[in-house]
Amino acid sequence: MSQADQRPPLGYYDRAFTPFFAARTDPRFCYCLFIPRDYDPQGARSYELMVLMHGTERGAWKYRERFAAFAERHSCIILAPLFPCNTFGSYDLDNYKYIECNGVRYDHILLSMVDEVRERYRLYDRRFLMFGFSGGGHFSHRFFYLHPQHLKAVSIGAPGIVTQLDDRHDFWVGVRDLETRFGHAVDYEALRRVPVQMVIGANDNETWEIGFDESDRLWMPGAQMTARLNRLQRMELLKQSFRAHGIQVRHTIVAGIGHETRGVIPAVKRFFARVLRERT
Repeated sequence: MSQADQRPPLGYYDRAFTPFFAARTDPRFCYCLFIPRDYDPQGARSYELMVLMHGTERGAWKYRERFAAFAERHSCIILAPLFPCNTFGSYDLDNYKYIECNGVRYDHILLSMVDEVRERYRLYDRRFLMFGFSGGGHFSHRFFYLHPQHLKAVSIGAPGIVTQLDDRHDFWVGVRDLETRFGHAVDYEALRRVPVQMVIGANDNETWEIGFDESDRLWMPGAQMTARLNRLQRMELLKQSFRAHGIQVRHTIVAGIGHETRGVIPAVKRFFARVLRERT
């Protein structure tokens, strides 16, 4: 029996824009998919996987809709996770951004979702493209540190708070204790093999949402390095920390926009299209 025959048959809601499915590993979290309309369950063609990580607003379906035409054109399946607010109490907005919260490993939840997709659909290989903006940019660059072997490319969009590749400070400021905290030491050789984009609007200079001081719960030694900087300045520091370790970065600053997901998406699509062409 072929691998395709072993997969469960696809129903009406397993195609195109799917509903949200609860994650088997933890049904508090869910995901939706986009499956290209030419996907043939009995066919031989394999598809790339693209993971689109929402921001604080949790608009997972919007990311999926904005990349659907790209996915059709480039034979990609889209996975858009949803990690809701208030999982651990009222106004719990940041839970997923720092990878772990109250014992939940959001990186592991995401990888379990990827495994579910792989069980149902033919994927090209075990690596995927990842894009996250704002809160999703938080998650995407930290996921990159822990799991570069799973990434074909990563696009980091305008994170408000950055974790630099700095072994002088503990997480979240740096990565000195990453192995103790997460069980993964930084594999710099693996990081260097992943194409990286950092993308942000040229007018993304507001600090009302990202400013913090010694009274904030996030404060820790080293936090003062970025506390008063805007997103553009923080991304510049993040880029410098990458390049100091030999990690090449395509730094894209989009003219005429501020903190807007829609405005940076064309640049992300161009980056991903180039990665996929080079693979071919």
